[in-house]
Amino acid sequence: MENEFLQTEEAIVNILKTVYDPEIPVNIYDLGLIYSVEVDDEKNVRIQMTLTAPNCPAADFILEDVRMKVEAIEGVKSVAVDLVFEPEWDKEMMSEEAKLELGFL
Repeated sequence: MENEFLQTEEAIVNILKTVYDPEIPVNIYDLGLIYSVEVDDEKNVRIQMTLTAPNCPAADFILEDVRMKVEAIEGVKSVAVDLVFEPEWDKEMMSEEAKLELGFL
């Protein structure tokens, strides 16, 4: 059972790495925009995430892309995406790969 949850979580992370802010050439996972991913016993998924800026013009597009892609993973029952702004995002939350891609290293 635990192996099944790990596979689901791995599938979610992999799919989140295919979601991009149209203005930034790095996926939202490596940007550090995903704060948490929770999967319950019935495979309902709750994701807490943020944006690089509260007034991001692509917010609706990004949130819907996350919801639709995660919902399409086999076995996932439902997806709730919570947009939060605490803690506030900053570039230190990015992966090393993202920092390199964006010229911060």
